[in-house]
Amino acid sequence: MPAKDIYHDAVKTALIKDGWTITQDPLSLRIGKKDLFIDLGAEKLLAAEKGLDKIAVEVKSFVGPSEIRDLENALGQFVLYENALSLIEPDRTLYLAIREAVYLDLFEAEIGKMLLERNIIKLVSFNPEQEVITRWIP
Repeated sequence: MPAKDIYHDAVKTALIKDGWTITQDPLSLRIGKKDLFIDLGAEKLLAAEKGLDKIAVEVKSFVGPSEIRDLENALGQFVLYENALSLIEPDRTLYLAIREAVYLDLFEAEIGKMLLERNIIKLVSFNPEQEVITRWIP
């Protein structure tokens, strides 16, 4: 099992504060003989629809020497996990969790806007000090 990201617990707490129930920590998926581990699986009851909203959340710190390299690695992981989820748990939506500061720096700039406008990635941003969700970008 892979090591937890440095913001793993902050995201977990933020999701709980936002009304989510953590159901898997980590969420494991098996494709053939290979195991994949997404940081968190969570569910939220939808009162109006009387159903469950299911998500998977991959936490990324973006603390490496190159934000672009961190973005490349996160995107590759996101694409792999999203495709695995579509086969195994198609009712679960994958989100990449990033700090609000990373969102402002990367995803309000051209490169991030391109990814969001083309629906390449879904994001949840959080404040690590307050342990709260600051935005959802489906």
